[in-house]
Amino acid sequence: MTRTTIKATVLAAMIGLSAAEIEAADYKQNPFTLTYGGALVKNEPGKVNLHSVTYKLNGLDIAANVYTPANYDAAKKYPTIVVAHPNGGVKEQVAGLYAQRLAGQGYIAITADAAYQGASGGQPRNVDKPANRIEDIHGMADFIARYPGVDAARLGLLGICGGGGYSLKAAQTDKRFQSIATLSMFNSGLVRRNGYRDSQVSTIQQRLQQASAARAQESAGGEVLYTGDATLTDEQIAKLPFDLYRQGFEYYGKTHAHPNSTFRYTLSSLLDLMSFDATDQIELIDKPLLMLAGSKADSLYMSEQAFAKATGTQDKKLFLIEGATHIETYWVPRYVDVAMDQLTAFYARTL
Repeated sequence: MTRTTIKATVLAAMIGLSAAEIEAADYKQNPFTLTYGGALVKNEPGKVNLHSVTYKLNGLDIAANVYTPANYDAAKKYPTIVVAHPNGGVKEQVAGLYAQRLAGQGYIAITADAAYQGASGGQPRNVDKPANRIEDIHGMADFIARYPGVDAARLGLLGICGGGGYSLKAAQTDKRFQSIATLSMFNSGLVRRNGYRDSQVSTIQQRLQQASAARAQESAGGEVLYTGDATLTDEQIAKLPFDLYRQGFEYYGKTHAHPNSTFRYTLSSLLDLMSFDATDQIELIDKPLLMLAGSKADSLYMSEQAFAKATGTQDKKLFLIEGATHIETYWVPRYVDVAMDQLTAFYARTL
């Protein structure tokens, strides 16, 4: 097992525009409503193509995008990657970027909106329970394994941010995944319980009381209560204590905004989130594991904790993208290129 660091230079900002604005795409101008730089704008023969699909998972309609490689031939067999999106994210953002880049390397890749979120079905909206997110990953595997051209024996997993934590949990038991990678892994239960970087430990019981009351109100037919609804000014965003939150508001709210993406989730979800930890029983992962994180990410501690606990595999690597913060691994071209170099080599070796 190894831990590696590599240098990556920061892009220079261009006059009048931030790098984020330059590298983003306006979902309104994209026929697939993709938000990332270099996004597909049409399907062309001989190139990477995007196929919008819908399938059922536990009675709900799940909206997904399948990316196929250049010169895709349904009669052939391709290694395939399941990509799980971040908390609050949708398939048209960073998950789509990495799925498209993987398709460019010859993989079939699928990314789907979580149940109760994005364009997928489920009521009430924006339920954010770990069991659902983990089932979403199993469901993507169910669907894509039957997709024309997919080699189900060469199935890999990539989880980004919260999707990374849920991927670690899904891979503990789902042995269809032959290798597992995470990017900027976020342990959702740990953060909802203790606060980011353990900043809310003193209010755990108070917040559980609020979540319990919200569930009681829902069960009695009352209004569904939500958390994470904050609308902040630029000045308020600048004063947030963590890079992840400052840059996250910019990424999700401005440069890579999508109408289906939101930080909002039901307050009652905390009953499930606060008792969840992505690293519980992580030793059950016995397949190759690659964890990618920015060296300057204030979320790095979560990848380090998970990596240390992942004792079930000796084929594991924690790779630091030098100079990158958490959100910068989502879109800064140099950092994405570094991540893709690692992912390409990892999946080529393990699938």
